[in-house]
Amino acid sequence: MRNKSKGKRKKAKGGRAQASLSPFSFSLFPSGAVRRKLLGWFDRHRRDLPWRADRDPYRIWVSEVMLQQTTVAAVVPYFERFVAALPTVRDLAAADEQQVLKLWEGLGYYRRARHLHAAAKRLVAEHGGELPDDPAVWAGLPGVGRYILGAVLSQAFARKLPVVEANSLRVLARLFGYRGDPREGDGKAWVWSAAEAVLPEERPGDFNQALMELGALVCTPTAPDCPACPLAAHCAANRDGLQAEVPPRKKPKEITAVREVGVVVRDGGKVLLCRRRSDAARWQNMWEVPHAVRHDGEDDAAAAVRVVKELTGLDVEPGGEVMTIRHGVTRYAITLVCLEAVRAGGVFVPGFYAAAEWVEPNRLGDHPVSSPQRKLMTELANPNRQRRLF
Repeated sequence: MRNKSKGKRKKAKGGRAQASLSPFSFSLFPSGAVRRKLLGWFDRHRRDLPWRADRDPYRIWVSEVMLQQTTVAAVVPYFERFVAALPTVRDLAAADEQQVLKLWEGLGYYRRARHLHAAAKRLVAEHGGELPDDPAVWAGLPGVGRYILGAVLSQAFARKLPVVEANSLRVLARLFGYRGDPREGDGKAWVWSAAEAVLPEERPGDFNQALMELGALVCTPTAPDCPACPLAAHCAANRDGLQAEVPPRKKPKEITAVREVGVVVRDGGKVLLCRRRSDAARWQNMWEVPHAVRHDGEDDAAAAVRVVKELTGLDVEPGGEVMTIRHGVTRYAITLVCLEAVRAGGVFVPGFYAAAEWVEPNRLGDHPVSSPQRKLMTELANPNRQRRLF
C-alpha cells in the first residue's frame, strides 16, 4: 500500500515542521521559483566587478583562479594589475615565470599561478591561443578541476555546468536543510548533485554567480540576513531555525608552532637572495633570504651560521636581529627571527637553492617573494634601516 504521507511534512520536536523528503529528492523541490527569484535578486544586487564587464573567457578564467581560497576584495587589485600586464592568453604564455610570480606576489597559493601559466602555454601550443568551448580541453589543462571547468564554461559559453565553492556550498546546504558535512565524502557528492539539480538551462553562468553572491552578501557563515534573502520562503534551514548548525563548522586544525631563523647575509652594500628550486615543497622558484628551522637548544646566532652554511655553502659572522615575522603556512604557526650576518668566506653552492644573487637593497622589490619575505624586503629597503645595516 502506498504511503500517503510521502511528500508531506511531519512535526519535529518543539512543534517545528520538518520536511520528510530526502535531501536527494531534488525533483520535488520548487527549482523554477528558486531560479527566478535568485536571478532577479542577482540582477538587482550583483557587485560591479572587473571580470563581469564581458564574457571574455580569459578574464573569467584568471579571476576564478585568483578567487580560489582568496576574497573578492583582495583579488580585485591583483586582477586589474595582472590583466593590464598580460591582457591575453598569448601574453601570459609568452611571459617569463618570474614575471607571472611577481604579478601574483601576495596572493598566496602560488601553484595556482604556475598552473595558469602552464595551461596558457598549452592553449597557445595546441589550440592556437583560443580558449575553446570544449569541456574535454579544459579538463586536461594544468590546475583545472571541476570548479574552474564549470565556472569558466558556464559564464563564458553558457554551458550548463555547476560550480561549488564555500559560499554556494553553504547556500545549498541551508536551502535543502542538509545536515551532513557537504565538504567531504557523501556530503561532497550530495552538494554537487544539488548544484546541478537547481541549475537552469538559461543563464547557468549567472545562476552560478548568483549562488556565490548570495552566500557572500546575505547567507553568510554567521548571522545570515534571512529577511533580505530572496530564497527565505524555500529555505529549510530558515524554516527550522538551523542556520547556525547548517552546514556544520569545519573541524579546527591542530596548529604546530615552529621557530625559524632567517639570515640577511650582506657583502659590502648587497644582500644575498636565493631562489628556491622548482621542485621545492612550497614557494617554488621564488626568492628569499636563507632560512630554516632552529634546532632545539640552539641559539639564534649559532642557527644562523649553520643555516647559511648548510643551505648555501657560505661562511658568515652573525650580527643583530633585523626583525621578527610571524605568519602561518597550512597547519604551522611560524615565528621567523631574521638576523643580519656578514659574509666571511666561501662561494655559493647550488643544492637546496637553485641559484643566488647579490642584490642592492633598493632592487629587492624586483624579485618575486612570499608575503613574509616581502615584509623583510620592505624593511631592508628602508633608507633608515640601510644606514644601520650598511
